[in-house]
Amino acid sequence: MSLARPAHQRILLKLSGEALMGDDAFGINRGTIERIVGEIAEVTHMGVQVAVVIGGGNIFRGVAGGSAGMDRATADYMGMLATVMNALALADAMNKAGLVARVMSAIAIEQVVEPYVRPKALQYLEEGKVVVFAAGTGNPFFTTDTAAALRGAEIGAELVLKATKVDGVYTADPQKDPDARRYAKLSFDEAMSQNLGIMDATAFALCRDQKLPIRVFSIFKHGALKRVIQGEDEGTLVYA
Repeated sequence: MSLARPAHQRILLKLSGEALMGDDAFGINRGTIERIVGEIAEVTHMGVQVAVVIGGGNIFRGVAGGSAGMDRATADYMGMLATVMNALALADAMNKAGLVARVMSAIAIEQVVEPYVRPKALQYLEEGKVVVFAAGTGNPFFTTDTAAALRGAEIGAELVLKATKVDGVYTADPQKDPDARRYAKLSFDEAMSQNLGIMDATAFALCRDQKLPIRVFSIFKHGALKRVIQGEDEGTLVYA
C-alpha cells in the first residue's frame, strides 16, 4: 500500500490524560489506548518523527477530592507523577504494537524512566523512536499545555497537535449551537482577540513567539491524525 508523502516530518502530539479514559470515569481504558496507539503507528510508518506530551487528569481526577485545600505545588507534583504513569502505559502499548517508545521524565525517577535530556530525545526521534515526555515541565504552576509548547520548541517540531474531543475550534459550542461553524484556520492574533481558549496563556504565548503552529483536532475521529499529517483540512490550524 502506498502512503502519501507527509506534510510534516516532526510533530509534537499533546494528549490529555482524559483521552485515555474512554467512557470510564477515571483510569486507563485499554481499548482506547490501543486505538490511539494505532493512530500514532500509522503516521510513524509514514516516516514521521513523533513526540508525545501526556497529561494526568484521568488519574489525578480520582484523588482530586483529597487534594482540596492542599498546597498548590504539592498537588501539581502529584499531577506530574500521574503523567508518568500514563506515559508508561502509553509506551507499553506502543511497544506491544511494534513501535519503539522511550519515556523521558522532567523529574528524576531514574529507576523507572530516564530523565529528559534534549540531545538524547533528538537522537531517539531521528532513530524513528516515539518519545513520550512525562512530568510536564518538571515545575509546579505550569500545565501540560505549556510542557507541549516548550518541548515542541526544544525539539524543533513543525507542528503542535492538540488532541481533544472536538474536531477543531468552533464559533460556539457545537453540541449546544447547531449553527456553530468550525474554523479551518485562525491566526494567533485572531484566536487571542476572540478569547477562544485554545491553550493556556503561557503555552499559547510560547507557540506564538516561536512561530510554532498549533492544530486542534479530535483524537477520537478515526484517521484524523493521519489526515492532519497529510496536510488535509482536518481540525483547526492556528498559525503565526
